[in-house]
Amino acid sequence: MSGSRRSAPVRVLWLIKGLDAGGAERLLTLTARLRDRRRIQGHVAYLLPDKVALVPALRAEGVALTCFDSRHWWDPRWLFRLRRLLVTERFDVVHAHSPLAAAGARLVVRSRPAAVRPRMITTEHSLWEGHVGLARWVNQATGHLDDARFAVSEAVLASMPERQREATEVLLHGVDVPSLRAQGCREEARRELGLEDAMVIGTVANLRPHKGYPDLLAAARAVLDRVPDVVFVAVGQGPQEAEIRARHRALGLGERFRLLGFRDDAVRVMSAFDVFCLASIHEGLPLATMEALALGLPIVATRAGGIPEVLTDGEEALLVPPSAPGLLADALERVATDERLRASMAARATARGDGLSVERAVRRVEQVYETILTA
Repeated sequence: MSGSRRSAPVRVLWLIKGLDAGGAERLLTLTARLRDRRRIQGHVAYLLPDKVALVPALRAEGVALTCFDSRHWWDPRWLFRLRRLLVTERFDVVHAHSPLAAAGARLVVRSRPAAVRPRMITTEHSLWEGHVGLARWVNQATGHLDDARFAVSEAVLASMPERQREATEVLLHGVDVPSLRAQGCREEARRELGLEDAMVIGTVANLRPHKGYPDLLAAARAVLDRVPDVVFVAVGQGPQEAEIRARHRALGLGERFRLLGFRDDAVRVMSAFDVFCLASIHEGLPLATMEALALGLPIVATRAGGIPEVLTDGEEALLVPPSAPGLLADALERVATDERLRASMAARATARGDGLSVERAVRRVEQVYETILTA
């Protein structure tokens, strides 16, 4: 039977910590939407009941959902709920997209009898050093229980312990390019935001420490002092919101740096940008950067993690070191004030975006599901 295709659909349980609109969560939603529905029967389980922004999108794709109702990710009761779900649903594959969820799932999967035990797959979305210490330790201790493992970038792979690197495939996931371009409504979005005549520099990033918002705010202050018609726009939510809003007030940014919070039409808002910016301190491979390329936006970003794997400095992007707000401000000013440079970068971004289709990655993951079940 080795290498043969199954006649029955593969029953997959996608497991993740929560369903807010972060990169891993949006990638999971893309996978559910673009799956081969004749071959893949999907079910999503998540731990945290207050992280639900993407639940409607997943339901719209005909995916069953189970919430384990954990008050915290360290609440061990979700492990017993996962085991009960595995007993009642008899999945073929468990595919985890969060490090601590992956570690717990490996142990639960191994508690099932071999004859009915699902195969275990994980995807590493973040640099190893970005995980809390407990997540690093339990993943290193349990990683050998995976049947297959993906990393979203070479940088993520390089950050992993040597033992786990050997069994990990790098898979650049990409984005749904046609859908993104269809959602873009530049003039309409700019009218709605009251930005018809502004030079708009924008970001789409959750308000978390690794996204480098303090550096972005400091760089924005410098740019606004030098370029009068620039407006910054940020889409995202997260645990740092109070701190970031306080810093925003202290810098006197006012309406020239608009914190829009969560938007379910983030791509539409992004289409209003003239320049996309990402100030991250560390990254696996941010989905928003690939979305910006698909929309043909000039990009100013840090060289964090896997970002240089999709962006070439001096072509579709200007790249600066992380945690260097002065250099970030200089690069933003250069792009904002040079129309010919922006046009050249935009053309190269569009061309780069043409090759970032997520469907290739989705088909590869489905192929691995079938391979490990028929090996």
